[in-house]
Amino acid sequence: MMGGVTDGMSAVLARLPAGLAGSVAAVLAAFLVGAALIAAVGVSPVTAYAALFEAALGSANGLAETLVRTVPLALCGLGIALAFRAGVFNVGAEGQLFVGGAAAGAVGVAGAGLPSLLLLPAMALAAMIAGAAWSGIAAVLKLRFRADELITTIMLNYVAIHFVSFLLHGPLKDPNGALAQTARLTSDGRLPVLLGGTRLHAGILIVLVAAILAHLFLWRRTEGFRLRVVGLNQRAALNAGMNVRRAILIGFLACGALAGLAGFAEVAGVQRRMIENLSPGYGYTAIIVALLGQTSPFGVVAAAFLFAALQIGATTMESAAGVPSTLTTVIQGLVVLFLIGRDAIPLIGDAFARLRRKRA
Repeated sequence: MMGGVTDGMSAVLARLPAGLAGSVAAVLAAFLVGAALIAAVGVSPVTAYAALFEAALGSANGLAETLVRTVPLALCGLGIALAFRAGVFNVGAEGQLFVGGAAAGAVGVAGAGLPSLLLLPAMALAAMIAGAAWSGIAAVLKLRFRADELITTIMLNYVAIHFVSFLLHGPLKDPNGALAQTARLTSDGRLPVLLGGTRLHAGILIVLVAAILAHLFLWRRTEGFRLRVVGLNQRAALNAGMNVRRAILIGFLACGALAGLAGFAEVAGVQRRMIENLSPGYGYTAIIVALLGQTSPFGVVAAAFLFAALQIGATTMESAAGVPSTLTTVIQGLVVLFLIGRDAIPLIGDAFARLRRKRA
């Protein structure tokens, strides 16, 4: 039976593009190993996975919550993917999201009374500028002093979170509240809800527009072509007369702007004010999302949706099937592991095929 399943999966994977087939195979392998772990704790994997997908996709509210969580993951993932395309390992989306959220909250509170057609774009623009500026610090350190962006962007995450916390305890704090948060946004400063009775907001439309623009930029614009060439081979790009430093700077700024936009979507669409714990780690999970999506804009959106579904379904899987929610985190880790080693998956398949032929 297992041989039939693997043969069927192999046939399906063979029809997919090579890059996509590798990611799909990595996810399927992670779910198979995850099923073994779930079975090891005495729970039926079928029951557990059914509960997970039922919670994430089985109802209008579940699907809406999955899409709400997809928004920050996709926007941060798109930014990281663009940076990766330029050969920049910007892992600072978490901090850039916080800074962007703070800027959006500050503008939203200061602009209370303005019509939404003015206030919402102003909030989004402020968030993107703040995120890009924060990312630009790491860009300057890399381009001027050759500082490793892996270290600088990670450290800037902690600086950003504590800096925003300081602002929320001081200059941006709601004078009528006791908690470290801004005043509540007026209705003009909130993204509209798309589906009544749910929290699904217009941020998902921003994600779709951002993905289309990122795709057009990468594959239809000369600047996007230069970005990809620099990411593939900086020496070749230099020899071709391309401005490598400009491409690297664009990678940094694009990542910061999109992560800042994710902060805006969380503030204006979900929290409706800037709060101290705005993100449970969206910027870090988005690194996996960008890798799983093969740094392709539409692949990143699909990967963000998958991880959002996993996170939304984790709680139900724990309560309905008795599976520890930490196992969902383990499955996410397995996806990363199999993704890194996806080139070896066909070799493993060939080994099983040879073993079956010997037994036959």
